[in-house]
Amino acid sequence: MNIMHYKGYIGSIEVSEEDDCLFGKVLALPHDTMITYEGQTVSELRDDFHGAVDDYIAFCEAEGIEPRKSYSGALNVRLTPEVHSKIAMLAKRAGISINAFIRQAIDKQIAAML
Repeated sequence: MNIMHYKGYIGSIEVSEEDDCLFGKVLALPHDTMITYEGQTVSELRDDFHGAVDDYIAFCEAEGIEPRKSYSGALNVRLTPEVHSKIAMLAKRAGISINAFIRQAIDKQIAAML
């Protein structure tokens, strides 16, 4: 899938042969939030994506609510108590926080897969 990025939001790029246009939606938002956009060209699609995100941010500001982003950077992972304990022990041995230990482990795994 092709994607675009803007202000921390990730948008899909889709093709509708039936309507002869490009379209997309902002990905990974809560189920009660839908941001869509379209265009005849990639440039129009990008401009409408940017405009849709800007409109959403302006709406949230006017309503006094916190805009949601595609991915916040916060991730809640469920572990067994045993694994949690082992991670805490290894992080302490390395002189880093549990979060830093997990980030390093994930970074290594991603690098190995790319």
